[in-house]
Amino acid sequence: MNLSFFDQFMSPSLLGIPLIAVAMLTPWLLFPTPSNRWLNNRILTLQAWFINNFTKQIFLPINLNGHKWAMMLASLMVFLMTINLLGLLPYTFTPTTQLSLNMGLAVPLWLATVIIGLRNQPTAALGHLLPEGTPGPLIPVPIIIETISLFIRPIALGVRLTANLTAGHLLIQLIATAAFVLLPLMPSISLVTSIVLLLLTLLEVAVAMIQAYVFVLLLSLYLQENV
Repeated sequence: MNLSFFDQFMSPSLLGIPLIAVAMLTPWLLFPTPSNRWLNNRILTLQAWFINNFTKQIFLPINLNGHKWAMMLASLMVFLMTINLLGLLPYTFTPTTQLSLNMGLAVPLWLATVIIGLRNQPTAALGHLLPEGTPGPLIPVPIIIETISLFIRPIALGVRLTANLTAGHLLIQLIATAAFVLLPLMPSISLVTSIVLLLLTLLEVAVAMIQAYVFVLLLSLYLQENV
């Protein structure tokens, strides 16, 4: 029984072909392609409004040198949000519950921000490792602490996204199983459990969107420190 709860997090395959690639490519098929017309339909208008407002909010505190990342971070936001929401549908697979995928997104992007900082402003980038006014005998301690915190950043990015989505999916399955088992025994309790399940599903929809936003927001903060 315990193993069956975690079967939903195993990467599915068909004829030896992992379907995680299909799950990652599916979101891009759901979004309409913008046209060259003066007026677009409501879906295209809403899509453009959302992306424009999100990009403006994320890059408001970042100087012009960091605006080159706008398309990549906006695309990453839409990609993560769509995958997270599709994973809440029945008989689907959520690729972002895999730590390997999340670390594969977090590590290169974090490393790119660090390399940009070391290339463009090495003094300021290295200055983050030592707070101003630190007494001489204590200098090695904050350097070690800040270095460790620097390398923990990509791990925190990947683990945060994985843990939140995994915990939400597992909790939904536990409560759904409880409601199904209690239905013939205690219908009233099963009804209450089903209401809790509905509320939890609505909460997970919010979590799916918020976690995608937090992932991109933290990357933008790392970029802000290095441009």
